[in-house]
Amino acid sequence: MASPALAHHPLGGGTPETFAHGVLSGIGHPMLGIDHLAFIVAMALAAVAMGRLATAPLAFLAASMIGVLATYNGIAVPMIELMVAGSATLIGAIVLSGRKLTMPVAVGLFATAGLFHGAAYGGAIVGAESTPLLAYLGGLLVTQYAIALGAGMLAILLWDGANAASVSLRVAGGVAAGVGFAFLFERVEGLIFPGIV
Repeated sequence: MASPALAHHPLGGGTPETFAHGVLSGIGHPMLGIDHLAFIVAMALAAVAMGRLATAPLAFLAASMIGVLATYNGIAVPMIELMVAGSATLIGAIVLSGRKLTMPVAVGLFATAGLFHGAAYGGAIVGAESTPLLAYLGGLLVTQYAIALGAGMLAILLWDGANAASVSLRVAGGVAAGVGFAFLFERVEGLIFPGIV
């Protein structure tokens, strides 16, 4: 049975051994992990509503790199899966509410989430040599930023995303919150009833 971190890993849990493996793993991980993807989209929507699509996600990206390196270097980060799912739920709910985040609050929330998402991503690279590690970090960084920019641009073009009160933007935030909550519920259920879930 695959652990949550390996269940959405492009190499099926295998440690990347080459530059290409590292890049592919870095590209695939945030797209195959629906909870990670839901957070990145929700973060992009929140950033668009703030008018900071290009800059607000940078706090998440930087912190996620730190989280990856923490796990890679054997630093245990507690409650990773709960925090990943919880971050998608929280940011999606904020977008659903129609409220704009201030930049300091957004940076704090996005960076905190980034540490946990990065720690989850880091499990895929533990034991890799430096070349696949650097390739993984590059693929991960570019992919997450591309997803955020793409989701944000679609929100701007299709849903008047710059308006935090936009119904379409809020519904999209609600979908991201729902995805996060489904994963959060599953994680909590697993803690309460271990071995059954």
